[in-house]
Amino acid sequence: MTITDDFLATARQVLTLLRAPQVADHWDDLSALPEFGVSGLAGHIAYQVLPLPGMLEAPAEDVPTVPLMEHYARAGWTELDVDSEFHTRIRDGGEHVASGGHADLCDRFEQTVAALPELLAAAGNRPVRMPHWGPWAVLLDDYLPSRVMEFVVHADDLAVSVGVDTPEFPRHVHETVIDLLSRLALNRHRGIDIVRAFSRGERAPQDITAF
Repeated sequence: MTITDDFLATARQVLTLLRAPQVADHWDDLSALPEFGVSGLAGHIAYQVLPLPGMLEAPAEDVPTVPLMEHYARAGWTELDVDSEFHTRIRDGGEHVASGGHADLCDRFEQTVAALPELLAAAGNRPVRMPHWGPWAVLLDDYLPSRVMEFVVHADDLAVSVGVDTPEFPRHVHETVIDLLSRLALNRHRGIDIVRAFSRGERAPQDITAF
């Protein structure tokens, strides 16, 4: 399995969750995430896919291409408070994406995922840049694992919010996500604390979260 295969398979599992009737039933409720509504959370999840065709079809920009971990360091959002301008903009963006309602969001998500295999196959490992990023790009093979991580983390948030089982993603998908989260956690915690969390419960710290 390639990272492209994993990304597409994970997106399809997320679509099944998004289409769950419980998501529609709780559309206007608060989610399990602070300050996020269920609709906005669903919109944020969908946004991990919706801009990608435009990103792949756009000419490469004259900006530096940086490794994924440098992207996160430059973006700096992992250290920002939930009430920061950045996170407020993310929540507002999710609500905007979802403003057409549950069925509309699911349909657009499904149509975009259906178009992506051909676009991704033609793209190779080109640089891509999200519209709201700073003046840099990452390679597609670095970008897709970051979207898989967003899918897996927020699928759990959404499932918990509406009272359904969290999707059971394949082991190799979790390996990708855990690898990325572990590397991000090293930006915030001592390495030995992360090692202890995995190997020595009696000495493990209470928090090794990546963000």
